[in-house]
Amino acid sequence: MNQRNRLSELRLILLVSPELAPDGRVWERVAAALPWVDALQARPKDPRTQPSPEAPCPARATYDLARQLLTLTRDQGSQALVFVDDRVDVARALLPHGLAGVHLGTDDCDPVLARAFLGEDALIGLSTHSFDDVLAAQELPVDYLGFGPIHATATKGYAHGLGAEMAWIAAQSSNLPIVPIGGIDAHNANELARVGRVCVGSAILAAPDPAAAARALREALDELE
Repeated sequence: MNQRNRLSELRLILLVSPELAPDGRVWERVAAALPWVDALQARPKDPRTQPSPEAPCPARATYDLARQLLTLTRDQGSQALVFVDDRVDVARALLPHGLAGVHLGTDDCDPVLARAFLGEDALIGLSTHSFDDVLAAQELPVDYLGFGPIHATATKGYAHGLGAEMAWIAAQSSNLPIVPIGGIDAHNANELARVGRVCVGSAILAAPDPAAAARALREALDELE
């Protein structure tokens, strides 16, 4: 099965930002959760706002994180897809190494330009924040849509969420897979069982037991089955 055909089977996407692991053991935490995760999205801390000699530029930080995730999935025998956040240049460099594609925010590269740059085989996701965004995206050369925030979330600074009901309405109105994101954890993921997909970060990486958290999220999504 090619990567695009696997999109319909995605249930749990893990947003990998190393700073979300409170003990710094991000790789152990990702590895523990991996059996229940269908895709990983590399999103390093932006060195433009958090300067670090280990991450001299956003492109290099994204590249290094994505390469480590690709190595981890290979070593663990995982079929999880690996995406990069924002960086179409990094995505193009890593496509020959097994990267699935890129996830674009609303202020990132235009999806039409990204498709032309990456080619037809790359997967492209796009963030949406309203029902109008979802409708407009149906005409764009993208493969899936992030939708949120569902709940208020400190990670991206949203004080209010769109709600699980709006996510379901968006999913019913879209020809593209909808992936809810924002403030989702094992305690509220069952609200999204009708949608069947979520993207989380700290709900797994900051959990006392990342494997148990990932498993609980999958079970919550399966609640209606």
